[in-house]
Amino acid sequence: MSSLISIVSHSGFGHTEKLAQAVAQGSGGALLAIDQHGELSPEGWAQLAASRAIVFGSPTYMGNVSWQFKRFADASAGVWSQQGWKDKLAAGFTNSAGINGDKLATLHAMFTLSQQHGMLWMGTGMPPANAKTSTRDDINYLASFAGLMAATPSDASVDELALGDLLTARAFGERVAALVRRYN
Repeated sequence: MSSLISIVSHSGFGHTEKLAQAVAQGSGGALLAIDQHGELSPEGWAQLAASRAIVFGSPTYMGNVSWQFKRFADASAGVWSQQGWKDKLAAGFTNSAGINGDKLATLHAMFTLSQQHGMLWMGTGMPPANAKTSTRDDINYLASFAGLMAATPSDASVDELALGDLLTARAFGERVAALVRRYN
């Protein structure tokens, strides 16, 4: 059964996958994993073709998407040549060890990919948690608007993502689902 929303992501150590799961919980979307060779199954490509919204996810490595995500993006040129994702909704998320870690550059890479495909980009639509009383358990503590950002210390296990980042991911998924309902 196809989903209106697909979350397609690469995860190097499992942290980005955990975020993808939270986005899926909020959106009701289907998870599609880009494998460690940067490939997506033929069924995954078919799922993306059938979806109304695609949420892209990648860790931030060296200030950009992972090479596996980039390989997937390059492989989407065939879809681009047929305008297969034109007018679909798009969004993105990323995770890295640092609070900043150049995550915005990763989101910009995903945004650029979406614009090459003629997609309509969705930001978080969330106010930042930027008061003195704010903590890492608050929604949108990293104050991202262009897409979902999360920060997980490099020595943290997959089960140690900040509660606020997981809550933000779930709320982001809910926003994606609401916009799919609104515009489809």
